[in-house]
Amino acid sequence: MKKVLITGGAGFLGSHLCDRFLKEGYSVLCMDNLITGNKKNIEHLLDRDDFVFLEQDVCEFIKIDGDLDYILHFASPASPIDYLKFPIETLKVGSLGTHNLLGLAKAKKARILIASTSEVYGDPKESPQREEYWGNVNPVGPRSVYDEAKRFQEAITMAYNRQFGLETRIVRIFNTYGPRMRLDDGRALPAFVGQALKGEDLTVFGDGSQTRSFCYVDDLVDGIYRLLLSDYSMPINIGNPEEISIKDFAEEIIKLTGSNQKIIYKDLPTDDPKQRKPDITKARDILKWEPKIKRAEGLQVTYDYFKSIKS
Repeated sequence: MKKVLITGGAGFLGSHLCDRFLKEGYSVLCMDNLITGNKKNIEHLLDRDDFVFLEQDVCEFIKIDGDLDYILHFASPASPIDYLKFPIETLKVGSLGTHNLLGLAKAKKARILIASTSEVYGDPKESPQREEYWGNVNPVGPRSVYDEAKRFQEAITMAYNRQFGLETRIVRIFNTYGPRMRLDDGRALPAFVGQALKGEDLTVFGDGSQTRSFCYVDDLVDGIYRLLLSDYSMPINIGNPEEISIKDFAEEIIKLTGSNQKIIYKDLPTDDPKQRKPDITKARDILKWEPKIKRAEGLQVTYDYFKSIKS
């Protein structure tokens, strides 16, 4: 039985990755310091013999006994509310935490996959965003604690790959949604649904013309799994290229929830990207992957989940 370490494993994405690797027959070590993760996301796994939860900060020394085949580094605050609340922790987990895990991978001769993000493209001047695009990032703005942490993370990962021949993979994740998201994490989908469930008007920042591309979590996890087992070491986009404006998305949520709320507008946050649309040509060609779940289907499942945790 192969063993995989998943950091940030009690978070939204991390917990779904734990489920997938257990389903594929792996032994899973789940590591999380729980500053944004939640043990409830993995409570259905805690009694399994092939699953171990380790409450630890990856910025501290990491000791894992025995062999380790794979590491997936997903430990980081990922929503604007979280990384603005924990700016230093976000920078440290992207730098010190990544350094620790790359060192562990080197010592264990394990393959490591690093979770990067579309935020490395900043407020892009190119759309859709290709992996070759270097981005338009403000290195000292409020969002820089996340953007630059991820850009450094990619740089040190490639340095380990080139200097030590370490087997590395880098996934650039675009907007993802699904069960186990937190209603209070500040991203568009849970924010809109949370407001609708409370009977509040939906808040759109700016004029709502900015776009996002939403990928259902099961599709994303499948792309990550394929990337880990591939031979491709350069960054690769995983996301859904179906683009929608935030205003239109808010209207979709109003229709989905059957509410009669209005849309209200507030000032756009600093450096908020105007467009998010992945070019997934590489994912299609190299990983034979593309998203399968339509937004209407995924939104219904996610809304049903949010209703269940509110009741």
